[in-house]
Amino acid sequence: MDTMRDRLAPVMTRLLDQDPRVAVVLAEIGRDGFTEALRRHPDRVINVGIREQLLVGAAAGLALTGLRPVVHTFASFLVERPFEQVKLDLGHQDAGAVLVSAAASFDWPAGGYTHMAPGDVALLDTLAGWTVHVPGHPDEAEALLRHAVAAGDDKVYVRLSVLSNTDGRPVDGARFLTVREGRSGVVVAVGPTLDAVLAATEGLDVTVLYATTVRPFDAAALRRATETAGTDVVLVEPYLAGTSTAAANDALSHLPHRVLGLGVGRRELRRYGRVEEHVAAHGLDARSLRERIGGFLGRTGDRAVTAGA
Repeated sequence: MDTMRDRLAPVMTRLLDQDPRVAVVLAEIGRDGFTEALRRHPDRVINVGIREQLLVGAAAGLALTGLRPVVHTFASFLVERPFEQVKLDLGHQDAGAVLVSAAASFDWPAGGYTHMAPGDVALLDTLAGWTVHVPGHPDEAEALLRHAVAAGDDKVYVRLSVLSNTDGRPVDGARFLTVREGRSGVVVAVGPTLDAVLAATEGLDVTVLYATTVRPFDAAALRRATETAGTDVVLVEPYLAGTSTAAANDALSHLPHRVLGLGVGRRELRRYGRVEEHVAAHGLDARSLRERIGGFLGRTGDRAVTAGA
């Protein structure tokens, strides 16, 4: 199966052909995929070199001229390094753009901590007006990319990852999907965590919601789920643990409730390892999730939680 990032250049090349407002801005990373697009649209495919602050600043300038810029590089270079430009050039000037990241929290461990960005969504959460998409499958990534480009002049972040669920699901760029229904708690699985969450909750009497758009947070879907499943909520996010706990608390502020936020820990892992080893080290594999979710909910559902689950 191809990756989410494999879809980026083909989708954007077609959109460049179809829509004269679309522009692509790169900072060296990913440029090879846009060779044909650059040949066909040299005025709207721009590579600024390894200058990430300029990357975002140039995108803001293009937006102010009426174009719809799509900006791509690794998450650590797209959100963290040029954050001042994201805050001022885009936010303060009310300039819209689509930021499309790669490498996610730890997709390229050999790149070291400089190429990891588990705090990207939390950092964008300090700014107003951002839509954040976290697809869990290449098909969803393609759909959400198209949705983001078509979203007028909004500010949109699309977080791509090499981690993927087995199957894609129909996503609309707004609502959570109900994947499983139960009566003893709600688990919200974000993007590529869904397969692990489904394996971890097999046999547990819980509702599983699937989120690929986390900002705005679908508070209505969470409230509906708690009407039958109760108000114990677990959030499983592929980035910094607890990023969405405030949003969940706000959604349920009218009810007594408990929220557990699971995700990437703050402790830096200083060995490269493999992606799967980082997932396990942060407790996001199915076995660890089963222990943590079962322990929080205080029940094991219809089947016993076993060590091999």
